[in-house]
Amino acid sequence: MDPAPSIPATTSIVVMGVSGSGKTSIALELARCLGWDYIEGDDLHPESNVAKMAAGIPLDDEDRWPWLRAVAAVIGERERAGSSLLLTCSALRRSYRDLLRERHPSVWFAHVAPSEAVLTARLAARSGHYMPSSLLSSQLATLEPLAADEPGATVPGEDAVDHTATELLAALRAARPAAR
Repeated sequence: MDPAPSIPATTSIVVMGVSGSGKTSIALELARCLGWDYIEGDDLHPESNVAKMAAGIPLDDEDRWPWLRAVAAVIGERERAGSSLLLTCSALRRSYRDLLRERHPSVWFAHVAPSEAVLTARLAARSGHYMPSSLLSSQLATLEPLAADEPGATVPGEDAVDHTATELLAALRAARPAAR
């Protein structure tokens, strides 16, 4: 049985939000539920971006554009292959999301938006990630929430991961029913 009978055949879910929002955990749960491939968007950053963030230096747009183009290229490859995927990408600004959607009709954004207090606590407890908690304020300052005309949904992401995934799947099914 198809695990996602009411979701269009080619859908690219971009799980977005600031560092510590739970993007990876939620994307992995969605991938488990749907049986889709998952790609960690951070793995597509050039080494210079990773080094900059690891040094506590926020990325600027000039740093982000090549990375976002790489993310968009992966989405395009999957669309051409007719396959769905889950991908994490902070996608903080509307212009970044516009680039990801350009010529990619499969894109649907899952914005995970916990409170700043929850984000701070999560980042303080996290280890082994190159993105230091000191960059949270710059990410929050950059973040432009999804607009009503953008395909996607926003959830608080403060509940259990499986509950958040269920919320997102319900929103996706309501927004993008499969063609009959």
